[in-house]
Amino acid sequence: MLKEKYADRIEAVFAKYATKRSAVMPLLYLAQQEYGWVNQQGINEVAELCELDPTQVKSIAGFYTMYSEKPKGKYWLQVCTDLACALNGADEFYKQLREYLEVTSDHHDGHGGDDSADGLFTVDQVMCLGACDRAPMMQCNFRFYENLDMEKTKALIEQWRAEAAGGTSSDGTSAAASSRKKSSKKQE
Repeated sequence: MLKEKYADRIEAVFAKYATKRSAVMPLLYLAQQEYGWVNQQGINEVAELCELDPTQVKSIAGFYTMYSEKPKGKYWLQVCTDLACALNGADEFYKQLREYLEVTSDHHDGHGGDDSADGLFTVDQVMCLGACDRAPMMQCNFRFYENLDMEKTKALIEQWRAEAAGGTSSDGTSAAASSRKKSSKKQE
């Protein structure tokens, strides 16, 4: 499906690299953008495009935190809580964000990857997004939001909820990816 739907984009990616294997990461990102996460179908398609074994592609996807190996909400919120950010209030910010979104942990460690009550948001706790001096901060679908407090964050969340209700998104995530997440959760 990627090959047919994104032929021009894939060709442009391959043109940037000396070997096909070097294009794995941007193609994984494309698969994630299409499916809402890096699923087995996406891994197989990227492997075929790059002429690699799917296990090689899966190991790359599993190594980097920018790829999600499970369905996630339309808005993927990653909050940095490493030491520098924690000293600037990131731990409390992360806790308040989870409470505001009514996130209940499926993980016993509470480190994230959990969904909001409405399924629209997935919240992850991550280490170092490279903006320590602007904490608390979070990344939403690879876009940074810095120097946050809960008032600013609530406004962003309500804006994203309104966008989702209208079917539009400023972050490149397709409405289809969000609906696939909901249907795949029902199958689990």
